[in-house]
Amino acid sequence: MKFGMLYELQLPKPWDEEAELRLIEEATEQIVLADKIGIDHAWAVEHHFLEEYSHCSASDVFLASLAAKTERIRIGLGIRQVIPNYNHPSRTAETVAMLDLISRGRVEFGIGEGATRLELRGYEIDARRKRELSLEAAEQVANMMVMEPYPGFEGEGFSMPCRNVVPKPMQKPHPPMWIACTNRSTIEVAARNGLGALAFSFVDPDEAKTWANTYYDIIKSEECVPLGHTVNANLAMVAGFSLHQDANEAMRRGIDGFQFFRYAINALVANETRPGRSNLWGEYEELRGPDLPTIGAPGIGTPEDYTALVKEFEAAGVDQVIFLQQGGKNRHQDICESLELFGEEVLPHFAPHRDQRVAEKDAELAPFIEAALQRKQWMAPLTDEEIPVVPPSQAREAFYVKS
Repeated sequence: MKFGMLYELQLPKPWDEEAELRLIEEATEQIVLADKIGIDHAWAVEHHFLEEYSHCSASDVFLASLAAKTERIRIGLGIRQVIPNYNHPSRTAETVAMLDLISRGRVEFGIGEGATRLELRGYEIDARRKRELSLEAAEQVANMMVMEPYPGFEGEGFSMPCRNVVPKPMQKPHPPMWIACTNRSTIEVAARNGLGALAFSFVDPDEAKTWANTYYDIIKSEECVPLGHTVNANLAMVAGFSLHQDANEAMRRGIDGFQFFRYAINALVANETRPGRSNLWGEYEELRGPDLPTIGAPGIGTPEDYTALVKEFEAAGVDQVIFLQQGGKNRHQDICESLELFGEEVLPHFAPHRDQRVAEKDAELAPFIEAALQRKQWMAPLTDEEIPVVPPSQAREAFYVKS
């Protein structure tokens, strides 16, 4: 079992002039602390225009700063919006590779497509085509990170000529690839494409077992045809995170952040919005009570409660539990205290046998992954003679200073 942290960089109103600065500095301190404790992953989303819910629009910049301040924790794009209207595939390939070099091979590359009208319509993306556009672009990003040169592409979402996309990532053939999943059908999409599943939904261990069985059954079947140049067979699931020796105090500290997270994303999808005039926290406070029960949040409780929850997820076949700790107005001090308590009393139950479990799993899956890679239709490389020559600029003389 591995552990990660999810950052939407939520910032409920009211704001002051330094609110965003304080938010980013505190999140950075939390991840530096997690690196020292031994937590495995720091995941940052990419969302656009979702005020209050997520101010993490430039996650690549945020993660680059984290790479410079940490030593061991893996830096996760969780996820990168890969549809070309958001980010041209060549820019995504360059960004992922540069992050991987800066972090000395610690990048995880999650792909996604966006779900809200604010994002999709803001970039003029047809919601009915977003999945196909996302998968098409992601496959070509993987090709760009590996091939020298990239032969070029004529597709549904973008076209580009032959170019050598540099730099190349430190991890070979490229960093592990994941995809955002919100239900069982997207878990199946992940497995069919040989991608790690970032399950950004709150499910209990029984449902997690169903998802894990579905995922690994497909990974081991002929349905699995890798999107990238390797298979990343991993299932990660999000759970709440607020720890204290007193369960009631853990609930007091963490429940609003947990409930606001769940409320806000549903409101952004279902409700009308007026850009620049959001009132998500105010709406949440009005509904809090009979419509938003404040009990039964998995991951909020004592260290013993959390240990038991993780053991259930581990038995269900989940590979990583991702903490939802930075939600709503959860306090920085409380988050840090929860992380320290996790490192002292929960992590020791899982760290000693983790490497052995990973090795056993890798050995079991190796023949299935080899078979999956043999099913992939690889983009054909160009011979030297086939690489097109790019002609000089018509305005060549403009680059020279006449004497």
